[in-house]
Amino acid sequence: MPAELRFPHSHSRQSTPEPSVAAPLATAIWCARRGWPVHPLAAGRKTPAANCAACRATPHPPAQCPCLPAGRWCHGFHAATLDQRRIADWWGTHPEFGVGVACGPAHLVVIDIDAHPTQPPPPSRDRILPGIPIADHVDLTGLANGFHTLAVLAALRGQPSPADDTATLRVRTPSGGMHVWYWAADNRRWNCSTGSSQGRALAWQVDVRAHGGYIIAPGTTTRDGTYTAMGTVREPAVLPTWLAQELERTSHLPAASVPAPRPVPLRAQQAVLAAGGGHNRTQRMLASVLAPVEACGQIPEGAGFSDALNRAAYTLGGLAAAGRITDEEAHRALIQAATTARPGQERRAEQIIRSGMTAGRKHPLYTREGRP
Repeated sequence: MPAELRFPHSHSRQSTPEPSVAAPLATAIWCARRGWPVHPLAAGRKTPAANCAACRATPHPPAQCPCLPAGRWCHGFHAATLDQRRIADWWGTHPEFGVGVACGPAHLVVIDIDAHPTQPPPPSRDRILPGIPIADHVDLTGLANGFHTLAVLAALRGQPSPADDTATLRVRTPSGGMHVWYWAADNRRWNCSTGSSQGRALAWQVDVRAHGGYIIAPGTTTRDGTYTAMGTVREPAVLPTWLAQELERTSHLPAASVPAPRPVPLRAQQAVLAAGGGHNRTQRMLASVLAPVEACGQIPEGAGFSDALNRAAYTLGGLAAAGRITDEEAHRALIQAATTARPGQERRAEQIIRSGMTAGRKHPLYTREGRP
């Protein structure tokens, strides 16, 4: 941790020291050096600094805002930046601003655990852990906040609670809650949740801050107190696999957009059907069909992977329907090619393969003589 930024370990309002005027600037610089784009928060508050008067008078989308190209901070986290000069200008001119971090560009997934003592009793059992039924005989006495519900979820999965994860950056909030910071190493675009809403929630009183949202930087002081880093760890650990699976289960990834099956061009069909006989014929046929998928592995993104995989699945589905290859052989070959080209995207690949093969089976690919 750099000398210019030292997070206090006390988080009570009475013991929080008065921050120096340089503290917010030092915090913003510290965050930016870690690749976390920052934006100003209103003085003493958790919300972004207000838009300029002109933008308030004529509302418009962030992408059309003239302030952002000019280096001003309109539109909250959409203005987040890593530019050191801009950061020095913003917080040098307004040292009263707090510091927010745009989670999406930083590939951060922050588990926001609330501990609201004035909240009403827990909701119905089906909303405590969305998607996980809790039987009536289970005693929920004492379950009162997000620390409890997250601990229950972790225990069900045989894992320690993220609140106890000393290997990652954890930040105590002025209200007694906690922000547990993780890094999405696979760059999947995790989405935010909004508490215990029906649409997307991890657990009651547990929010997720990710793409489309921001988190308050550790060291930031509001009217309620200081967001205080705990322990000695100041870097986010990689998002645990089990927690990523729970986030995926609770709809924190965008809905998969499986491309509609597209017919395979006649020339490609004829090339496949003319690929020889026996075991060697099957291997050459698979190599021909899967070549475009495997080629995507040479390019990290923008190679048309989904379309290539969809076409290959469609073709092999048609060959399977004609008896030229078994469904098992086709599926295994597709999965292997997809995993090699795009490791970490197995779930999406499986969806594309299933969709493409299902469509292809409706159009068997026979030889010119009409035989399988």
